[in-house]
Amino acid sequence: MGISRDNWHKRHKTGGKRKPYHKKQKYELGHPLPALRLAPATYTQSVCREESRYALPLGCKKGAKLTPEEEEILNKRRSKKIQKKYDEMKKKAKISSLLEEQFQQGQLLACIASRPGQCGHADSYVLEGKEVEFYLRKIKAWKGK
Repeated sequence: MGISRDNWHKRHKTGGKRKPYHKKQKYELGHPLPALRLAPATYTQSVCREESRYALPLGCKKGAKLTPEEEEILNKRRSKKIQKKYDEMKKKAKISSLLEEQFQQGQLLACIASRPGQCGHADSYVLEGKEVEFYLRKIKAWKGK
């Protein structure tokens, strides 16, 4: 059944064998080790997620023409209720200049929220606001040394 996170397949401290009292369960299933670098597909997924959140195209220079696929994604047909919601989101949406720069460079600063060595996969979130400023200062100081 693959990688498992159970402990009953191991021996007791005294050396005796443990009795398997049930079959392998789905919740005991482990995950393969996480990739430490974000793959381009992962970056693309996060861009799409953020675009849908802000209802604006991200990572494009202002005034640049969008490809037909991007145009289709941003202007797809929605119900009146959803379209009204998106229009309100567009009015309120303000993306910080630091986040916009990161999208144009193709690199996002993200923080790993899970414990990859413990649970087997890495969950992360994109840094925004004061967190981005803090880590950019740290990176700048580190590169200056």
